[in-house]
Amino acid sequence: MIKVIVAGAAGRMGCRLVSLVRDSTALTLAGALEGKGHHALGEDAGEMAGAGHAGIPITDDLAALMERGDVVIDFSAPEATLGHLRIVAQHRRAMVIGTTGFSASELDELKSLGRQVPCVLSPNMSVGVNLIYKVIGEMAKTLGEEYDIEVIEAHHRLKKDAPSGTALKMAEILARGVNRDLNQVGVYARKGLIGERSRGEIGIQTIRAGDIVGDHTVLFGGMGERIEITHRASSRDTFARGALRAARWVVRQHPGLYDMMDVLSLR
Repeated sequence: MIKVIVAGAAGRMGCRLVSLVRDSTALTLAGALEGKGHHALGEDAGEMAGAGHAGIPITDDLAALMERGDVVIDFSAPEATLGHLRIVAQHRRAMVIGTTGFSASELDELKSLGRQVPCVLSPNMSVGVNLIYKVIGEMAKTLGEEYDIEVIEAHHRLKKDAPSGTALKMAEILARGVNRDLNQVGVYARKGLIGERSRGEIGIQTIRAGDIVGDHTVLFGGMGERIEITHRASSRDTFARGALRAARWVVRQHPGLYDMMDVLSLR
């Protein structure tokens, strides 16, 4: 049994992870983590997740849990995730990171630390989304300059970062496919008399509303036709199950920074 520590265990994703680990025949819950001062500290992680008594109290001390666990799964917040990864690196354990919204400097540190241990970093753990990652670069390369490219994403009203990490990764893949620098051609908002759309720009548009779990659409617009690829997540379980798949995979790997394309053998 692979021993899992769940960070952000009282959050929306954390609760689903706890519940699905409890149902797994390959994984067992070894620890549950929340930030200092969180209202759930001391509560039973299974009961917090609605999965029954687990005998695992939620704590704020990851270092104290590390001897019990093989892998930490983290969908918390950038600063917290970095702190957790520092501790994981010190204890030479594995980690799966689904947190998004890192600044450039935070991402640099994360990548440096992530290479010291087996670590999967992905803004989206969905199998379907990662399959889309694989195909859209080739589509962009084939369609070329004659097709405009737009990425549209929608999430629930509580999501803190925008655009989503998934949308940004899609845009990066698309930009590489047409040999463009996303920093130069990315357009994140349009308002007013903006003139004609430039041939090279890649639009990344954001919607925040209600309880949308996660929708992403890549649109290729040509003269006389439009191609759209859409992924809609109807449950957070699609991300949680992908993270558990990554956890089962990463504990068998050498130190290094991986993503879901590696986990799914899509390279």
